[in-house]
Amino acid sequence: MTTEETRIAPPDHGGGIDAATARWGGTRTDWLDLSTGINPRPYPIPALPPVAWTALPDHAAQSALETAARRFWNIPDSAALAIAPGASALIARIPALVPPSQVAIHGPTYNEHARAFRACGWAVTDSAAQAQVIVHPNNPDGRLHPAPDTPFRVIDESFCDVSPAYSHIEQATRPGTLILKSFGKFWGLAGLRLGFAIGDPALIARLTEMIGPWPVSGPALAIATAALSDDAWAADTRTRLTADAARLDTLLTQSGATPIGGTTLYRLYDTPDAAAWQDRLARHRILARIFPYSPRWLRLGLPDGAGWVRLEGALA
Repeated sequence: MTTEETRIAPPDHGGGIDAATARWGGTRTDWLDLSTGINPRPYPIPALPPVAWTALPDHAAQSALETAARRFWNIPDSAALAIAPGASALIARIPALVPPSQVAIHGPTYNEHARAFRACGWAVTDSAAQAQVIVHPNNPDGRLHPAPDTPFRVIDESFCDVSPAYSHIEQATRPGTLILKSFGKFWGLAGLRLGFAIGDPALIARLTEMIGPWPVSGPALAIATAALSDDAWAADTRTRLTADAARLDTLLTQSGATPIGGTTLYRLYDTPDAAAWQDRLARHRILARIFPYSPRWLRLGLPDGAGWVRLEGALA
């Protein structure tokens, strides 16, 4: 995909059930949304103390989450951490941290990075630049990248919790580095809106100022602290996701699609006509993801429970 194509392409994301109902009919409850890479079996929300709802989040609650995050992701002691209401909130602010120049973003990849940099006056390029963004593993094809070697670099690891061995977290000690983590995807609680930036203390301090006080709700702090402390759930979830991703590949292969990448939270397939596949599934009230830059690529998240029966029936 060329830089010009990236510039003029409209924003596209997974989700959008309201738009799907307007196009294909039904109500929200009729639909099975497989257009995102969100874990379909979310972390069980623990009982929350009333103070999580009634009081402004205090230092102790945020400190507890930071401690859990540092342990879970093996964050180096010298790296700083910012907690925000979703990784998207961080992506939108990061380009304002340094004076605009050229940023290398090799596509196709998650489109919000390029949009955010352009909004702050940056030139987005496929070639060498003073800054670079990688999505690792990449969305939508799951490819892994070496760590960038530029003065300013952003490593988006929103989907890396399924394969933590590939994390570049050790790079968080290098000046000019920011590593992003998303809570909603692996833990399946996207509505909680929680994200993390890890890295250069000077950059993290500026991000924290931009976000402002009390950026994350008390319930989000409590739920995420419990989730990041639950190693057994994380290990069991990785095992299940691996098995379910293989099951999805087998099902789609039998139906005539070819697996070409992805992670264990979403799979990418080559098809003769991705729009026709999307339409076929939508008529069964199953939402799949297609891309403006490829007429052949179809991305599916994982179903769960009865969702498997629905998908198998739609593909029969």
